[in-house]
Formats: sequence, C-alpha cells, structure tokens
Amino acid sequence: MSSWAGRSAAEIAAAVREKRVTPREVVAEHLARIERLDGRIGAFRKVRTEAALAEADEVGSRAALAELPLAGVPVAVKDNLAVRGESCRNGSAATPRTPAAEDHVTVARLRAAGAVVVGLTNVPELCVFATTEGPYGIVRNPWDMSRTAGGSSGGSAAAVAAGLVPLALGNDGMGSLRIPAANCGLVTLKPGHAVVPAGIGNGDWFGMAENGPLATTVEDACLMLGVLADAEFARPAERGPRKIAVALRSPLAGVSVSRPYTTAVRQAAGALARSGHQVRRAEPAYPLSLGVTALQHWTAGTARDAEGLDRARLARRTRVHAALGRRFDGAVRTGAARDRLRARLTPFLTEHDVLLTPALARRSPQAGPWHERGWLRNVLANSAYSPFTPPWNLTGWPAMSVPAGILPSGAPCAVQLVGRPGTESVLLELAAQLEELIPWRRTASSTAWR
Repeated sequence: MSSWAGRSAAEIAAAVREKRVTPREVVAEHLARIERLDGRIGAFRKVRTEAALAEADEVGSRAALAELPLAGVPVAVKDNLAVRGESCRNGSAATPRTPAAEDHVTVARLRAAGAVVVGLTNVPELCVFATTEGPYGIVRNPWDMSRTAGGSSGGSAAAVAAGLVPLALGNDGMGSLRIPAANCGLVTLKPGHAVVPAGIGNGDWFGMAENGPLATTVEDACLMLGVLADAEFARPAERGPRKIAVALRSPLAGVSVSRPYTTAVRQAAGALARSGHQVRRAEPAYPLSLGVTALQHWTAGTARDAEGLDRARLARRTRVHAALGRRFDGAVRTGAARDRLRARLTPFLTEHDVLLTPALARRSPQAGPWHERGWLRNVLANSAYSPFTPPWNLTGWPAMSVPAGILPSGAPCAVQLVGRPGTESVLLELAAQLEELIPWRRTASSTAWR
C-alpha cells in the first residue's frame, strides 16, 4: 500500500481526483502519524480525529471531486482562526471556550477546495512572540528538537515540517509565517495587503497581519495561496532576468547576523546570478527609528487583541506587552509612521525588482517555557534572531521565506525574498528557481523523536 504521509499536497490531490486513493485513507494515515509523533513535537492544540474522518468522507462523495484543487488534502489551521464547531483559544487561558459558529473565510475556502481540517495548531498567547509555548504546550522544531519551532505560526510550521500534514494555514503580523518557516525548512509567502482575506484578531494588527500558506514545495505554496486568494498564481508571463538587490545587514541597529545566514544569501545570490538575473549588493535605507516603530506597532496590536480578556489570566509577558501598547495606540492608528517608511523604501524597490536578505539573523532560541520568563528577555531574544521580517509588515508588501542551505546543527537555513505590491508571482517564480538550483529536504526525519 502506498504511503501518503510525507507526500506533497499536489500529489495527494491528484491521486484523490483520479480515485487512486480515497480522502478517508489519506486523512486516516495522517491522523495516525499525528498520534504517533506529535506528543514530542507539540504542534497541535486540538486534533479533530472523528470530525476529520467524517469530513473526508463528505469530500469523497462530492460530485465535483475531479475539480477540487485540494481534494482530500489534510490541512492544519493556526489556532487564531475560526474553525466551525471548535473553540479558538489563541494560545491563551483567557480566551473563551465557545465553539465557533462559522469558519473563517480562509478556512471556508480551503474546505470548499476539498481540504480536510485535521486539527488546530499551537501558538504563543495572542500570537505575540517568535517562540511558541504556553498553557497548551511547547512547540519544538522537528529538525532540532532542542530548539523552538518559532512563532507565532509555530505549531503550523512544525506540523508541516514533521510530515503530519502537507499544508498548514498561518498568518504573519511581524514575521509569524516567515520566522517558523525559516526555522523549519518550509516555503511560505506573506502576501501583500488585501491579496488574501485577513480578519485576524481585533483589527489585523492595524492592517499589518496577513494569512498565508506553509508548505514543503513552491508548487504546494502556489496551490494553497491560489485557494486562499481565490486567484491563480501562475508563473509570470515575462520570465526575463530580474534585478535583484542583495542585502546582508540587519534592518535593526545593533543586531548582528551570523555566518550561516549570510552564507545562505551569498549561495542563493550566486545561483540566481548564474541563471541570468542581475544581482548586486545594495542595502535599503532603513531608518534608525525602525526598531521603535516596529515595537510601537507590535505592542499596540497586542493591546487591541487583549481588549475584553481577563488580564489576570494572561501571562505576565503578554500583560506587559499590551500595557505598553495601549500608550502607543493613538500614534499607531494614524498610520503616519508606516507611510513614512513606505515613502523611504519605495525608491529602492522601484530600482530593484526583488530584495534578497537572510530570513533570520541566527538560529532560533532553545525550546522552553518562554511564557514564564520576563517580557524584556522575550523581546530581546525575539529581536536578536528575527530582525529581517517586521519592515515588510509595516509597509504591507509581499515577502517570503525559502529554504537555502543547512545550519551547523543540521537544521535548515533560509533566505527572504521581498517585492513590490502585486509581485507575489515574481517572488514565487524566483523561489521555484531556487528550489531547482539549491534543492532542500522536504520533511524532517522522525527517527530522533521516538
């Protein structure tokens, strides 16, 4: 019998459409893998065993099975998006246990395309931090179990990297897709503003947060993004050489970048140059105030999401973050700082088609109870390893993480691609070229988890 766990979403969907396998068989195999392996990884808060099998049977009975782009594909959903019949806990003991009456629009689109939701994945409380842990467990990187999977879409990323599901839904307000994807060797794209419906928390972190896919291949990322956006992300009609800027310096003053990440960028830049692209070193003119601007928006978004919750039931780091953010709400709400940043960076991405940077500055922190540690310690740890992602939430421009190279630990390394508004297909095309030129292992081995 063929094994479907570990296959790509595109392979699974094709087999289901051609009736070489049933959705129930595919889903049951993935549920068995989750039961066997997730106890050590901690990816899922809730596994929907019986509900998922029933939904798989429903997909298999659809008359239009042959037309479903994600026919029978098991997916995981980040636990800050509504799944009908399930509570949405957002990583917190302070959130209500009330089951959602309706699916979030992105979940509804996945289900309409034939996907089966097998579970809800763990997040840090209110999706604030770039490590994932809290009252529902600690999420570990399947490639290096001593390290956090990252955050805030850490459970979703770990689930895909471990082969528990071929696809997962996450979102990104300051790097929450790209950070765990980079840690876990996955492909992800934070789309530009309004490409995919948001509806995340209380105001999408002032419009900075976007929903997007986590996948092991560029093909799968394109497939899922197309479903989420209700649009096709085909390869650009014009596939001529792109002008690519390569930047190695951290956008945040005082943060150094470790050698494995600069090496990964140089390797990717060399591969793209040999493919005919115009590649040159060029650093964006990040303002010195970027760190303050990012902190203001990061904390103010948390303050909005904490409204109406019992503060006594929030972790101390979350309470401090939200309290600081309430002071910044008025200034952030005007959007003036983001407008200034866009005006400053627009000429750079007018001159260049794409910006290539490290995805992270260094490997992720040790996995552990970061939710029990102080606010400043959390903020410093997050900023020291993930300074490259926040600028592109502030501008609202598309950015993606692509695996590239290997860390000394054997875990994956990664680079970031950034483009102008509307260039998601260009970024995906370059990612596909990197996938061909610098192939990566799709999922981590499970031998060390048993």
